[in-house]
Amino acid sequence: MSVSVRGRIFPHRVRSLLAKRMMELILLALCIGLAFYAPNFFTTENLLTVLRSISMQGIIAFGMTMVIIVGEIDLSVGANVAFSGCLIAYLTQGGLPIPLGLLLTLLVGFGLGWFTGIMRTRYQVPSFITTLALLTGLHGAALMITGGFPITPFPSWYYFFGGGYVLGIPFPALMLILAFLSIHILMNYTAFGRAVYAAGGNPEAARLAGINVAGVRIWALAITGTLAALSGILLSARILSGTPTVAQGWELDIIAAVIIGGTSLMGGEGTVWGTLVGITFIGVIINGMTLLDIPVYTQYVVRGLLIFAAVLLNRAQKT
Repeated sequence: MSVSVRGRIFPHRVRSLLAKRMMELILLALCIGLAFYAPNFFTTENLLTVLRSISMQGIIAFGMTMVIIVGEIDLSVGANVAFSGCLIAYLTQGGLPIPLGLLLTLLVGFGLGWFTGIMRTRYQVPSFITTLALLTGLHGAALMITGGFPITPFPSWYYFFGGGYVLGIPFPALMLILAFLSIHILMNYTAFGRAVYAAGGNPEAARLAGINVAGVRIWALAITGTLAALSGILLSARILSGTPTVAQGWELDIIAAVIIGGTSLMGGEGTVWGTLVGITFIGVIINGMTLLDIPVYTQYVVRGLLIFAAVLLNRAQKT
């Protein structure tokens, strides 16, 4: 009797574990496949390239995870990245010290997210609409302050923030790790993190339990705006210019990474670890196709199909 019961429980536990780790297994299989078909994939140089390539989007994706869990969306993060890079360039070219320019740029990013949160909570304007307007407005603002041309140059030492190394690890990758640890701790070990899940899962029940749902939404959006500004600073350092045309379409890749990682668009469910797996999955796909010399236009098709299949599989294993 006991053997029979254990025999039924064990496969169930295995299936449950496999379901929870489905994306990790898919990512592992993808890496193993690339190791055979793209011999340079597992070199240290290439792995660091992948890590650097996902860093700036990944930093924002962790914030976007909070936003989606709380039941909101931010379509302006790509435009925020471009605007922030142009803003820091504009401020420093105007004679402002770079440290002060960095601080002001981060504050502007925070303010943009805060504005979206206020519009959502006080005036009941959906975050989709506000951030869609910001997407267009911030791209326009970036073009205005640059005149449509990149602003250069930055001091040579500024490149360290985008292309420098610390103990052999790219500086943007260290910022990715720091952002991951910070948001992971915030979401899993603080009252704010519990409030994010509660507000996203059932806002009315959260309100009746004494949670300031409006405040949680505002702070989630403001943190994400700040992370987008940080990513814009890192990107401007990487290319040593404030360029208004960068980061177009980033918001779609970032949202895709969050959803691939298991976060529900309905809110109340998701993990920062899952988002890290999702953004790594996308980065590995792009890197692998580049190593295999797949034409750029074909890459977009394959990339879209693989992301779509990953999302479907992720959704199916939860039903």
